[in-house]
Amino acid sequence: MGFFSYVFGPKLYQEYGLDKKLYEPGGLERFGDQIISTLSLMWNISYYTSPFIVTFLYKRGYLVADSISSFAKFTTSIGIIVVITLCIRGFGRTQSKSYVKMIRAIEMSKLSSDEETKRALRKFDFDFSSWQVDFDARSVQGDDKKRQLISASSRDTRQLRFANLPCKLAAYFAIHTFGIRMIYPGYIKILQNYLNSFLIEGRAKLVEEHNAVRYKVKTVDYNEIDSIFVDNRQNSLNGNTLVICSEGNAAYYEIGIMSTPLSLKYSVLGWNHPGFAGSTGAPYPEQDKNGIDAVVQLAIHRLGFAVEDIILYGWSIGGVSALWASNLYPDVKGVILDATFDDILYLAQSRMPESLSGIVRLAIREYCNLNNVESIQNYNGPISLIRRTEDEIISEDNRIETNRGNYLVLTLLKYRYPLIFKTSQLTRMKKLLSRPVDPKNFSLTNDDLCMSRLITYASDQGKSFPMRIGEDYTEETRDQMADFLLRKHFRDYKSTHCTPLPKDYFGIPWDIPIENGFVFT
Repeated sequence: MGFFSYVFGPKLYQEYGLDKKLYEPGGLERFGDQIISTLSLMWNISYYTSPFIVTFLYKRGYLVADSISSFAKFTTSIGIIVVITLCIRGFGRTQSKSYVKMIRAIEMSKLSSDEETKRALRKFDFDFSSWQVDFDARSVQGDDKKRQLISASSRDTRQLRFANLPCKLAAYFAIHTFGIRMIYPGYIKILQNYLNSFLIEGRAKLVEEHNAVRYKVKTVDYNEIDSIFVDNRQNSLNGNTLVICSEGNAAYYEIGIMSTPLSLKYSVLGWNHPGFAGSTGAPYPEQDKNGIDAVVQLAIHRLGFAVEDIILYGWSIGGVSALWASNLYPDVKGVILDATFDDILYLAQSRMPESLSGIVRLAIREYCNLNNVESIQNYNGPISLIRRTEDEIISEDNRIETNRGNYLVLTLLKYRYPLIFKTSQLTRMKKLLSRPVDPKNFSLTNDDLCMSRLITYASDQGKSFPMRIGEDYTEETRDQMADFLLRKHFRDYKSTHCTPLPKDYFGIPWDIPIENGFVFT
């Protein structure tokens, strides 16, 4: 353990178990951090404004051979300042008891990977880039493990065939610059820097109050996913079920949706999208698919959960990740989608000038095709959708009839029960969804009859979808069944988009029981 371990060591945020919440560096370490942070900020500003800087220098005549020596002296001076600053910071760190203990734990983890060493390391919250990989998804990618997502990204081939090169270039540039950051604001580093103290506090709460364990997971495309696990298998019957939480486009597991299943004592696994907080990469579709795949692999091969004991829980754009995982692991216990849309295209087009709708369509379909309509038809297991009646994000002007979740639930029901949800019933459902659905507005007698019919059909024909039940139904019977199925798959919550979901709205999604003699399984 040499001096260089302190010079180039990770930034320490907190030592768990102490009264003080955040790690407070000493004078020399703080001084070094401030200078390095300032230089880093200046470099980032220079990088993003480099075209303007180069233009300015060129017009002033600085970009000539005679200026090379001046630039060399300038960069050498900056380099000397950086080296001196790093040494000052390193010396300051050697005077900190917490930092010395962390460095010792890191050095021991390099020599041994036993649980005692890892527990010593997990007493500290430090820069996640220096965290060692706990699980590598590539290690379980044998022939029997290699599976592709069923919901491959679709493309409008007609649009692509006739799109000219300028439109393609514009679409590519739009997505890979501001577009991906508009879709996933949580990917923006400035926002992450602003929220950093809240993220540290959120992790500390999970670790200290719920005994959470943090894991670094490597994906098949070499990204490193920041995840955290709360094990409640010894504390509650619900703990035998694992809820994997996929966050929204500006949310992180530290301050996200994990609190709802935790309040019900489920075991919970949270993760951050690629490029969010401690996760590397960027939240493009393929990277996000590999991210959620690696997290599920962690749950199965490292944490010891069976696929049948996993619930996939997605909020907002996290519903895309949850559905991708359900396509890859169709035997999961269920999927819960909260405040989720049908297709990102319609949300993107509504927020961009109409004149750019063609480029927006090309950009989305080609590079960021977040299409839940396709994915939801590739999953046949139990599923529950929650709509926010005052949603301001996936609705137009907070009008409930424009909520994109309406189209998603209608797609689900039409696919699963095509003879129930014919044109007349779909029209009726659209009208019903144009106002809050009253869960108390039903008849117990009709519900018992609908359940009996479903059980009989499923016991005789199986539960594979689409079900052909309802071919000989009257219009009244079809209406009753449609209402019943809507309420079993769909629930309203009177709130805006970002309000935490109360625990009363969270539960294992409904499934049709199968009659086996006198026993329902």
